Amino acid sequence: MRKLIISLAVFLCISSLSFAQNLKTASGKNILKQNHKWYASKEAKTYADNILLYQSDKGAWPKNMDITIAPESDEILEKAHKGKNSNTIDNGATTAPIHYLAFIINARLDVKYQIAFYKGLDYLFESQYDNGGWPQFYPLRKGYYTAITYNDNAMMNVMKLLNKIAQGKDEFAFVEPDYKKKAAEAIKKGIDCILKTQIKQDGKLTAWCAQHDEVNFEPVWARNFEPPSLSGAESVNIVQFLMQIENPSKEVIEAVQGAVEWFNQVQINNVEFIRYKNHDGEKDAKIKTKKGADPLWARFYELETNKPLFVGRDKVFHYTFAEVERERRAGYAYYGKWPSKLITRQYPEWLKKQHIE
Repeated sequence: MRKLIISLAVFLCISSLSFAQNLKTASGKNILKQNHKWYASKEAKTYADNILLYQSDKGAWPKNMDITIAPESDEILEKAHKGKNSNTIDNGATTAPIHYLAFIINARLDVKYQIAFYKGLDYLFESQYDNGGWPQFYPLRKGYYTAITYNDNAMMNVMKLLNKIAQGKDEFAFVEPDYKKKAAEAIKKGIDCILKTQIKQDGKLTAWCAQHDEVNFEPVWARNFEPPSLSGAESVNIVQFLMQIENPSKEVIEAVQGAVEWFNQVQINNVEFIRYKNHDGEKDAKIKTKKGADPLWARFYELETNKPLFVGRDKVFHYTFAEVERERRAGYAYYGKWPSKLITRQYPEWLKKQHIE
């Protein structure tokens, strides 16, 4: 049985990153962002006990299920453990419940939460590829699920969690030294993967695709509307992570600079993205010219040309947003302001810290 060990050893020199995942109850309460006293409450324990039920024998949790409520049937548990959404890091699955259990362990010296916590970590370590990337599902499934998945920040959620564990600070101070060491080693491999998957154009470093082939690192398709491309969204979290590395290598510095230069190059000016309801009351979205509007970025940019790219469920490339079917226009984030804070505030601060003019 593992002992609860308090340790503040730091195995990786990465500053603390914000852990912005959500784990919400049916009432909308984010149970990852409560005061520390609350985690000792009966309510918090009930949620924790329910969360344990959804953990599979692999150590992971399902996505797109409310794991804070007790399952109403054995069929629901079977779906959670062995269904199409089980055993994944997508949409905050696995990483968010592991984080919640850390809060509970600090409030309650109950070994069952520790067992589940370490089982979850073992899953993350086992599911990492030798090249440092993580697939969307593990055990591996056929299809795009085997790709290295930056999409929706899946891999970066793992990296942020393991970074906090490696540092052993705050709610992760109890983590055993060997697990902190494993976390630090996994992060090192993950950073190497990030550097190898950064896309070059004519020898210049740019950004990343939302998913990369797990063997040759090339950009690859995910869903029909998620093509091989340069991501104006997922690339932001990657750069923010790299900027937190203390004493970064020349390769890391060049990766950050190349990505930010690319963000500046492809920003879209003097337009605004508007969501609205059409005459039939259906949700829709459009782009409208507006002089002086805050810069926007496309979710996808064509690999060779940096043209904003719009792909619907038909898998056809479009270069005009209006050409995508209404259901996708309204239901997917093709535009956003994702790099804005990075470019205007975080990057200048990072340059100053690195003494780069």
